[in-house]
Amino acid sequence: MPLGKDGPSWKKRTEDIRRIYDFREVLGTGAFSEVVLAEEKATRKLVAIKCIAKKALEGKETSIENEIAVLHKIKHPNIVALDDIYESGTHLYLIMQLVSGGELFDRIVEKGFYTERDASTLIRQILDAVKYLHDMGIVHRDLKPENLLYYSLDEDSKIMISDFGLSKIEGCGTVMSTACGTPGYVAPEVLAQKPYSKAVDCWSIGVIAYILLCGYPPFYDENDAKLFEQILRAEYEFDSPYWDDISDSAKDFIQHLMEKDPGKRFTCEQALQHPWIAGDTALDKNIHQSVSEQIKKNFAKSKWKQAFNATAVVRHMRKLQLGTSQEGPGPMTPTSPGERLGG
Repeated sequence: MPLGKDGPSWKKRTEDIRRIYDFREVLGTGAFSEVVLAEEKATRKLVAIKCIAKKALEGKETSIENEIAVLHKIKHPNIVALDDIYESGTHLYLIMQLVSGGELFDRIVEKGFYTERDASTLIRQILDAVKYLHDMGIVHRDLKPENLLYYSLDEDSKIMISDFGLSKIEGCGTVMSTACGTPGYVAPEVLAQKPYSKAVDCWSIGVIAYILLCGYPPFYDENDAKLFEQILRAEYEFDSPYWDDISDSAKDFIQHLMEKDPGKRFTCEQALQHPWIAGDTALDKNIHQSVSEQIKKNFAKSKWKQAFNATAVVRHMRKLQLGTSQEGPGPMTPTSPGERLGG
């Protein structure tokens, strides 16, 4: 049953999406979808199209309707927008805003200078976007660095939250107790299979803030059972020497978000008022060398696990020398995404 009130009016009918868009290259594949870089013929605007084969949707219709219902409601400068929805006899096509600045970790590694204040600025943008979602009754449920992309290649580009495949609109009649999300970022109450709320996103933001300041995850074990045990107990350390140059204010901020009891955990609103975000307690000392070394050591393989390859977009944009202007792309051989999905 569709979750949205707008029903079929969401979708525009087309027998051939390629009459409207030139397909450029496949950016990634998900469980039942493919993401493609495309150019709208009428405007020459570049977009990302999520092509979903209806054949592959049997039994998953609700999850897709959920994703569309969520995306359709959202308009925020730090959240990837859903511009349009098309439907053909065989596919659903979600026309998404293209973000061309690449992945969070890649950008940090490429920088020569990186400080606590930079991390604080990133986290503030994420908190602002997630507070917006929470105010609308939406919980993301899968916040992680791979879902944080830069809007453009500009040095001062904003950060964008993507991938709403696991989002849930509160109040749709189900208690949120499905264990989902990526193990290293999920809150203890999710692993304990207790009913949970928007507080799960605040925990994940705490984990992301932790990683942004040291380059490695707060919980790690090759053995999943031991990893889950660490998370369930909220057992993490600010290890020396990696945390020696990090302010007490930053550690205090993280401890309020990575609080085991969801009732005591900071909300986004509280986190936005913490001195490390709202004040001037974030330090300006360059921590780039140690953080980037740890990121390269701990997250080198993460990009291969993604459904969306942001690196391919960056490569493509640089090849076209577009930066953020999105005009005048040269000719490329169109690809034909989506066809493998039904087979």
